[in-house]
Amino acid sequence: MTEQQNEIWQKIQNFEIDDIDSSFSFTDRLARENDWSIEYSLRTVLEYKKFIFLITISNFPQTPSDQIDQVWHLHLLYTESYWVELCKNTINKNIHHGPTKGSEEKKLFKEQYSKTLDFYESIFNEKPPSDIWVDIDTRFNEIHFTRVNRKRNWIIPKLRFKK
Repeated sequence: MTEQQNEIWQKIQNFEIDDIDSSFSFTDRLARENDWSIEYSLRTVLEYKKFIFLITISNFPQTPSDQIDQVWHLHLLYTESYWVELCKNTINKNIHHGPTKGSEEKKLFKEQYSKTLDFYESIFNEKPPSDIWVDIDTRFNEIHFTRVNRKRNWIIPKLRFKK
């Protein structure tokens, strides 16, 4: 990492995503909405910060894991935190979220995700955690989510049969 990159990374690490005056924090909401533990949610927030850093210093598009994308989607709802505190005051760069235009982009996003994983490893000198940054096949084959009210509905996993 260059000295300038290190300064940016320090700023992003110091960025506080949780409102300390709130009894229901960003991380609490992230955990609840994704059925994650607080510990896992805190880890995904750190990986989200790493992803934001990669976007900030790279000159090519980055693609997040689904877990990181969930953090990003939620953070976008906290508009002042995202646009003012992170983008304007911390990294001095607007980062827009560009959703897919459909299955015709699947190959593109697979390639970008692969490059993101490689870039992560080159910058942080370690492999990304595999429980947050899943392999490429899992990342792009298991995206079939539906919002469900778990107070009114049970969720029962489907049985998987081996071929």
